[in-house]
Amino acid sequence: MSKISRKPIIIPEEVKIKKKQDKIIISGPKGEVTQIIPQQIEVKIEDGKIQIIPKKIDSQTKSLWGTIWSLLRNAVEGVSKGWQKKLQIVGTGYRAKIQDGKLVLTIGFSHNVVFTPPAGITFLTQEDKIIIQGADKQLVGEEAAKIRKARLPDAYHGKGIRYEGEVIKLKPGKVVKTTEI
Repeated sequence: MSKISRKPIIIPEEVKIKKKQDKIIISGPKGEVTQIIPQQIEVKIEDGKIQIIPKKIDSQTKSLWGTIWSLLRNAVEGVSKGWQKKLQIVGTGYRAKIQDGKLVLTIGFSHNVVFTPPAGITFLTQEDKIIIQGADKQLVGEEAAKIRKARLPDAYHGKGIRYEGEVIKLKPGKVVKTTEI
């Protein structure tokens, strides 16, 4: 049984929650997130708290119970505080800029790589950093992964796009053999 999902999720004052059939719509100052609730789980909203209750206890419901609790907690935190991921650009001549609301990357290709943000996501740039912000934690992570995939860090030189704080273990280059005479 999920121990964490027994705890209620406390709803901040600025967050509004609506329940429609199998969906929970959570809105706040940073945006709006919709979460689909499976049939095996019941969600009660009362007294500024969200309580997740399984309708029956079996192996599938146990796994869904904790997952739905985490998704709803992340949604509440996302619409009140927001989520962000930071990426770092490493490489000579590699840079990022915002142009017409789109992220334009110059990362060593013959062309610029352009990313259009989906609804609810914003891109910011600072020197050699890209900041992805939004209310939906999953969407922020997906966009960060797509941008990183445009130029993965090189294993020999370390050039590319990486998450802030990510450590890239560099491979050693060729070793020249010398012969003694």
